Amino acid sequence: MKLKEIDFWITKLGLEPHPEGGFYKRTYESGEKVSDQELTVHYEGQRKLYTSIYFLLTSENVSHLHRLKSDELWYFHAGSSLTIHVIHENGEYEEMKLGMNLEEGEVLQALVPKNSIFGSSVMEDNAYSLVGCMVSPGFDFQDFELFTQKELLTQYPQHREIILKLAYKEIPE
Repeated sequence: MKLKEIDFWITKLGLEPHPEGGFYKRTYESGEKVSDQELTVHYEGQRKLYTSIYFLLTSENVSHLHRLKSDELWYFHAGSSLTIHVIHENGEYEEMKLGMNLEEGEVLQALVPKNSIFGSSVMEDNAYSLVGCMVSPGFDFQDFELFTQKELLTQYPQHREIILKLAYKEIPE
């Protein structure tokens, strides 16, 4: 693995471990706020109009399956290509490939719709992916749900392989 590069990004960007896996740092947040009165999603209180983070994932870990009440737009920055695994609200599974190889169907940015269950994994061995994620309305841990394998297998048995790969056996404390 490119440990020097990973350490460089973690140190230079001030990244910290994220509960879903990988490392992150909030980089921007809107000064504007919005309430659920203007939206189709119910929130407690108000949310920033948008928030943005750096997110680094290695091939040694995954972003575990989780759900947000907001849309999340992903931007590719550096390293290996990344797969975003999405189980949509209707139960359909989709893989989005985030990276520089446009001729192979990768994209530089991808939208994960609100209320989808999703996680991500680095496509190459011994590699990392550095991406940016913008959430609107802004990210708040109140709106963040992590899932166990058991919870998801009950609801989506047809996606067993990806659930076993990306969902926690038990939610860490």
